[in-house]
Amino acid sequence: MLFSRLAVFLSLSVVSRLGYALTYHGADFSSVVLLENSGIQYHDAATSSSAAKLETILAKHGANLARIRVWTSTNNQDYSLTYGLALAKRAVAAGMSLLIDLHFSDTWADPGHQAIPAAWPKTLAGLNTQIFTYTESLVAAFAAQGTPIQFLEIGNEINDGILWPVGQISVNGYSPLSQLLHSAVNGARAASSTVRTVIHLANGWDAEGVSSFYQQIFIAGEFAIADVDVMGFSFYPFYGTGATFSALQSSLQAMITKYGKDVMVVETDWPESCSGVALSQPAIAISAAGQQSWVLGIRNVLSALSGGHGIGIVFWEPAWIGNAGLGSACADNLLVDGSGTTRASIAIFSADM
Repeated sequence: MLFSRLAVFLSLSVVSRLGYALTYHGADFSSVVLLENSGIQYHDAATSSSAAKLETILAKHGANLARIRVWTSTNNQDYSLTYGLALAKRAVAAGMSLLIDLHFSDTWADPGHQAIPAAWPKTLAGLNTQIFTYTESLVAAFAAQGTPIQFLEIGNEINDGILWPVGQISVNGYSPLSQLLHSAVNGARAASSTVRTVIHLANGWDAEGVSSFYQQIFIAGEFAIADVDVMGFSFYPFYGTGATFSALQSSLQAMITKYGKDVMVVETDWPESCSGVALSQPAIAISAAGQQSWVLGIRNVLSALSGGHGIGIVFWEPAWIGNAGLGSACADNLLVDGSGTTRASIAIFSADM
């Protein structure tokens, strides 16, 4: 009888995990070519000691969406369009769809940095034309090489806008940003009838901040609700203890209830090694097993959202050896060890997303 009850419990657990799988199991591995050029190789501990391409390893473990950042720089060391196109070919060959993350800057764009590219105009009128032309050309370039973009982020973590100071909310309010986003979306859709646009905000758990942004960004004749296909969010455990699963679910459900859009967590990770940092879900272990628990928790949040609108998760830079902290104060957030060998947490793409 005990064996029978245990078997039933285990079978229900497996069904529950499989039944809630999201559509998109993503990884942002934009740095991989630069890492390979420095001599780094990757190995799949589950199958072989032979070196393998990172995208092959990720796809074998269930990743079906590649997030690739593209800067406006023409230097391939700076995630140029040429760099992004080449990496897209590899991702698609491995069986992945594409989520292209446009930074609209020659360097990193995030809540604290959104510099206008050096060669771009510095007026709102000039930037509206430039961002339309740039986005249209970029989407067309991916399609022309047989790697069409499925999801396109119109900026990266744009809580205070893009193309500062012209499109900076805290300087010029929402209207310039609203116009610029509309121009970029129009450019993307001029090049593709199938591309899905993503608006990406940091701190997806911050219901007040997320709600405030969307209450003000939609302006008649400028950026419209119809311009947004997917609401994307970053969700990290080490930048604020308010980033709990319950806060994330409340924030995202409020957006779905109001706007009816699909949502994705387009950036997240969890530490394998970390000390002296207050994490937002302290009951989760700091370990490879904890990485799986964190992602599973996000999946459960997205799966519980109404209308099936929670569609995917992207783990940010799971194999960036030499930068294992990934911008956090934690020592190591990777899914591989220092030798490039996968940890048990590589299973997140099939088991926990």
